[in-house]
Amino acid sequence: NALREAINNVRTKYPFTINAWVLLPDHLHTIWTLPENDSDFAIRWRLIKSQVTRACGEHYKNPELLTERRFNKNYSTIWQHRYWEHLIENEEDYVNHVQYIHQNPVKHGYVTDAKEWKYSTLHKSE
Repeated sequence: NALREAINNVRTKYPFTINAWVLLPDHLHTIWTLPENDSDFAIRWRLIKSQVTRACGEHYKNPELLTERRFNKNYSTIWQHRYWEHLIENEEDYVNHVQYIHQNPVKHGYVTDAKEWKYSTLHKSE
């Protein structure tokens, strides 16, 4: 719920469309479309991560995962410090990434069929 609310909040000021998404216990994958002439993924991720972290409070702070740097900056451990982005090159690249995203729960052994994983946009594309 905290993630959903943060995304909705951020989208009001910094719009984007979610084309594909999967949320797993320890990571997520997504494809976004940003408005024309806007490539600022960073501000969106920063705001989403900070809002989720504040909403979750200390509940998801795992002391065993805190590095000295994270401890000194009072960071949470719910998020990786960075993220990776890839600019979709063409239709084939898009289809391959959507399939990768939707198959990720199978790849990690959470389900045997991607349709079984409810935290995915796979169900919206059917």
